[in-house]
Amino acid sequence: MPEANENDHKKLGKELDLFTFSDTVGKGLPLFTSKGATIRRELERLVVDEEIKRGYSHVYTPDIAKLDLYKKSGHYPHYKDSMYAPIAIDDEEFMLRPMTCPHHFELYLSKPHSYKELPIRIAEMAKLYRYEQSGELMGLQRVRSMCLSDAHIICASEEQAVEEAGYALDLIEYLSNIFGLKLGVDYRYRLSLGDRANTEKYYKNDAAWEKGEALLRGLLKKRVGEFEEAKDEAAFYGPKIDIQMKNVNGKEDTAFTVQYDFCMPDKFDLTYIGEDGQPHRAFVIHRSSIGTLERTMAFLIEKYAGAFPLWLAPVQVRILPIGEGHFAYATEVMDKLKTANIRVELDISDETLGKKIRGAKTEKIPYALVIGDKEVTESKVTVESRDPEGKPSASNGAGAGKSISIEEFVDKVKKEIQDKK
Repeated sequence: MPEANENDHKKLGKELDLFTFSDTVGKGLPLFTSKGATIRRELERLVVDEEIKRGYSHVYTPDIAKLDLYKKSGHYPHYKDSMYAPIAIDDEEFMLRPMTCPHHFELYLSKPHSYKELPIRIAEMAKLYRYEQSGELMGLQRVRSMCLSDAHIICASEEQAVEEAGYALDLIEYLSNIFGLKLGVDYRYRLSLGDRANTEKYYKNDAAWEKGEALLRGLLKKRVGEFEEAKDEAAFYGPKIDIQMKNVNGKEDTAFTVQYDFCMPDKFDLTYIGEDGQPHRAFVIHRSSIGTLERTMAFLIEKYAGAFPLWLAPVQVRILPIGEGHFAYATEVMDKLKTANIRVELDISDETLGKKIRGAKTEKIPYALVIGDKEVTESKVTVESRDPEGKPSASNGAGAGKSISIEEFVDKVKKEIQDKK
């Protein structure tokens, strides 16, 4: 499968200088270069800004907590084998966190809440640590250190919880559309169910399982009609809707998820004051809008074959002065692009122009600006796109193949970035 090998994110990640691993740092612990960090930052900004628009409150909670917190939530011992070993400090045991939900529940419990406030949507770009087996580690798709676009929605009723699950799917589909991912082509829905007989793996409450699964099943039927149901794939605390994607080698993973939780509200005594002035048990939706940044990056690297859309490209423009006499004007152009918040590099190597252009295209940089005598005299730039054959066309974007003023180029590029085409 040659195409899969060419588009494999591990291969492209190295060629495009996005991330690396070090045995000295540890297996499954990715190190992101400046370029890889740029992609992460753009993804994080997109998610956080969109979630705040949709009523989420973004918070920060610690990467470590007492072991007692995970015993209280039930994650320990359920996920003991995939958690890092406890750390003994001052006669207490702490753990690197493998999930965020118990932290968010403690945040919710820090003050009383009225039914008028619900739903409360607590979100975080959360660093998590999971001890995946060595044989399961695979590039950025399965790592031991990750950043999850996590959120927990505290609801007043089952009906409100299902409504919030639908809103979470709206957000997932909105973001997927920005990435160019299509339902039925790039991803599919799976209803992940529990197993009533497996009381060791799942929280015991048959009636709640039946109700939760029926609610999510009904939601999916309204939205997409047909979907897969998978027994024994649920979280220990409830059923979930998983968004499944395949990598270029055909292996499928869960990319994003929306989970219905009837267990944690009991364990943490999550309540709100109702209209009657009495405390009532809350309901919880767990959801991740774009999954972990690491796994999402892996999918997107392969989806785009490393040729990221302009808004996501680590380097958006490279300036190619033909000779030393053009460096001064090229530096002026670079400064104008930087002022406009456009990510730009200046190539002052001694290579020929042809090699510089080929280098920019090999590195999949969206635009290259050629600067020679004519451009300096006319105060313009000549735009080259990353089209593999160098064919200028309207589809190539911001004035590809033409000599235009720097102001015109900046305006076109800023619009293309804003539109996230």
